[in-house]
Amino acid sequence: MFQAPEYIESVSVKLSEVLSDIGVDEKMVLKRRRAALLAESMDTRATQLHDGDATTYIFGSQSEGTTTPQLNSDSDQLSCFNNINVIQDSSDWKPGVINYLIIQDDTVSPGYCLLQRLRDDTPFPSHTVPNKHFSERKGKVLLKNTIISAVAVAAAVHEEGRRHGPAQTFTEQPGNADEDYVYAFPCKSWPLQGRKWLDWQGVGQWPSADMRRYCGSTGCFLVPVGSKGSEHEELEWRISASLAERCLMFSLNITQIRCYVLMKIILKTFIKPYFEDTISSFMCKTVMFHCIANTLSNIWKENNILGCLSLCLFVLHTCIFNENCPHFIIPENNLMKGNITHTDKPYILQKLCDVVTGRFIALLRIKSDCLGFRLQLKMSNLILFITSDIVSAHILSSLALYIDNITKSCLTSINNSSNEEAVQTLLKYIFKLADISNQCEEVDRTACCLLAPRFCTSLGTALASRSIHLDNAVSAEALTWISLGLNTDVSSGKLKLASIYYCTGDTRRTEMTLRNIERHYDRNTVEPICRCHDYIKLPPRIGFCAISNDQNEEAIQHITAFCVKFLPYEIKCVPHELQYEMFKSTKADLAFRPPRDYWIKWAMVDSLPYLYFLQYKTYRRLRREDDKKRALSNLLKTTDQEPNLGHRETALNLLGQCMEQEDRATDALCCYLISLNLRERYNVAI
Repeated sequence: MFQAPEYIESVSVKLSEVLSDIGVDEKMVLKRRRAALLAESMDTRATQLHDGDATTYIFGSQSEGTTTPQLNSDSDQLSCFNNINVIQDSSDWKPGVINYLIIQDDTVSPGYCLLQRLRDDTPFPSHTVPNKHFSERKGKVLLKNTIISAVAVAAAVHEEGRRHGPAQTFTEQPGNADEDYVYAFPCKSWPLQGRKWLDWQGVGQWPSADMRRYCGSTGCFLVPVGSKGSEHEELEWRISASLAERCLMFSLNITQIRCYVLMKIILKTFIKPYFEDTISSFMCKTVMFHCIANTLSNIWKENNILGCLSLCLFVLHTCIFNENCPHFIIPENNLMKGNITHTDKPYILQKLCDVVTGRFIALLRIKSDCLGFRLQLKMSNLILFITSDIVSAHILSSLALYIDNITKSCLTSINNSSNEEAVQTLLKYIFKLADISNQCEEVDRTACCLLAPRFCTSLGTALASRSIHLDNAVSAEALTWISLGLNTDVSSGKLKLASIYYCTGDTRRTEMTLRNIERHYDRNTVEPICRCHDYIKLPPRIGFCAISNDQNEEAIQHITAFCVKFLPYEIKCVPHELQYEMFKSTKADLAFRPPRDYWIKWAMVDSLPYLYFLQYKTYRRLRREDDKKRALSNLLKTTDQEPNLGHRETALNLLGQCMEQEDRATDALCCYLISLNLRERYNVAI
């Protein structure tokens, strides 16, 4: 049925070129992987800063580099609790931590296990059921997998989420992928069901002995979900080999990666619209693993991608026909169990056949990433628009947003702190990151370097606020700490410094600092970065895309402008017009208090509007009328025309106050009304 005709080679070459054009090439794959590894490292460091003992991993298509802009693949984030000791032998029991013993017997579904509670003082089973999260079965006290849902609620990572297998899924703003958050327990050794794989090697000498040795050292995770329809579904824990699977994915060549991406695009185009929850991308990945392991490596070439795709779809067809897709590492675990109804099965099989038969004409009907249209043009030797710049821009801006999110989560913990308490906590953060950086390797060290300077800026501003309160001057210590964080991005750290100078009345230094920021803020390349509120962002500017394509995370300091955040303990560094933002809550707002309410007491403003606002105030003090008018005009234009502002209502409120100072009351009122239209609650425009 799935024969490879003579046209395979010519079409394969063109199809490979199309996939490269939409960002599925070696460079983009490495960019995606590096960004994901940095993100997971930063998240882990943030947990350590809060004295937590958990490790974050980011799995799935985003971290593998196996996605395209319009596949909009999920981001799978796993948080592993390191203070849990899951063992398979009582000799591995540890004092001072919570110990569970893995139970695998004939009653447990393949690929799953039970967790038996052990005593805290000795390596013997506990016979006491401590709370509702445990259940007794055949004399064993077993942990229910529902305990993780309670942990997720307590963690309150996001305000809204839906359960999806072992994950809590949180829907992001339009245009961004959903995020799946999984909480798991670590198991340092492989359960019996997975050990056979460690000694097995396929026809194509893949996975290699080194890869299997590495996979054996990583252990596995136990995630909180039971087998569908199992008698003990609430007690079962799924064995996850995500780290081993990552190792396998990282070993693939670009043709294998493109083949997997094609499978997902075909799934999205021809299967999911009609049979949404039947075939998953993980099943496609598993099928591809089986194909690679059971074929010689020399078939996986760019000029044979259609042949490789045909093979993978044939194996997938066989799995669906037999209603059995064996897990690659634990083959007894059937991934398709209970997924496909007898009614749907013939239609799904027919759709797969339709793709492969007819000289792959079905590929021309694929609208995702304009793949079909691009392939048609490519076959006619026409020049196409290459999207690698846009993909690079998305990767870089996503990493920048992740940095912003991590920084905010750490600062939130000192939201209600006094100035002295905030200083001590920020010092702890900085010294802890320095210690971690000295003990870790390249990616983790880079992650620390991306976070630490931001806390240096916050510490410097906190110290400056205290010294301004006491002496109306900025201490040398404050300036030293601020200087360490000035170059995190184009503007936010420097704007805090300018704000400090302005609040001490040092107009000369204020003006010099602002002029320096404006000189380096190239509006053709610099992109505003803000994740404080959800808003629909327009595509990044061309200059930002071009530089993102040439550089990695180091570009963040040259072409991004984070929003400027002031916490209550920094209030003396904030002009009075912006201080109002710290008191935006009214009695009427209390009934609509959002779950993530840290920002209610913060003053936050986008960099570019704040630059022009401070210029307006500075030139007003200096009585430089022309410069003052230019600054006000720029503030008005930016507030009205800059597409990607996260705090447009704040910019309008600052503009309104400038209009009041210009005796333009009607214009001021107009600014406040537009601001209220953008954000009805928690808005000082009221």
